[in-house]
Amino acid sequence: MTRLSAAFAKGRPALVTFITGGDPTPSATGAILDALVEGGADVIELGMPFTDPMADGPAIQAANLRSLGAGTKTADIFAIAKGFRQRHPEIPLVLMGYANPMVARGAEWFADACADAGVDGIICVDIPAEEDGELGPALRAKGVSFIRLATPTTDAARLPAVLEGSSGFLYYVSVAGITGKQQAQLASIEQAVAHLKSGTDLPVVVGFGVRTPAQAADIAQHGDGVVVGSAIVDLIAEHGAHATGPVRELVSSLAAAVHGARAISDLA
Repeated sequence: MTRLSAAFAKGRPALVTFITGGDPTPSATGAILDALVEGGADVIELGMPFTDPMADGPAIQAANLRSLGAGTKTADIFAIAKGFRQRHPEIPLVLMGYANPMVARGAEWFADACADAGVDGIICVDIPAEEDGELGPALRAKGVSFIRLATPTTDAARLPAVLEGSSGFLYYVSVAGITGKQQAQLASIEQAVAHLKSGTDLPVVVGFGVRTPAQAADIAQHGDGVVVGSAIVDLIAEHGAHATGPVRELVSSLAAAVHGARAISDLA
């Protein structure tokens, strides 16, 4: 059993949390990652900063700029990941970002670096499944999951292409838009998750637009996991290197809501 599969085999939905690596600085990121774990996150997504994060809203766009302004390089992200793995040997770590930093030195180089740092999975926003001739195969050869995205416009005809070669979990982007700005109706999420589950045994994790414990709990009644990113990134923007306490507190409330969502539903 991999770290990712173990995270979704606990008999309850998983909380997946996101921060941008190097925000506010590379040296401060490790302590913020620790706060996510201490708050109860089951899976950590670490964003690779990029100049043009097209799928992200203002909060994560600003986090990317803060990180790059602090001088964060790809080498720093892997150093952060390696330190995290040493401190947290059982918690899954997923790098999320865009193709340019991942393939600039070659897909095999990137896959080697992921394996060396103990990274469990990769989410690449801007390589469609139909154009993934290098990165996915290189990652799979090193035992690193390539986690693909499904959206409200992923129909039954395209879903098999999205699922082919995907592992770890399937990330359902619940809105046809950018991160952090809007939330899909719960009925549409329920319908979409049911559709996706009919085509795969992978856990289906729902993200984009989830900010509060109440929202997370509602979604957790249907998905196998819930992603929260922008709300955490906002705390880092507000508190900088002193964000560990507020981040831990928010994540704790989110974890309680997500982990207990189905128990509450069963009692209703």
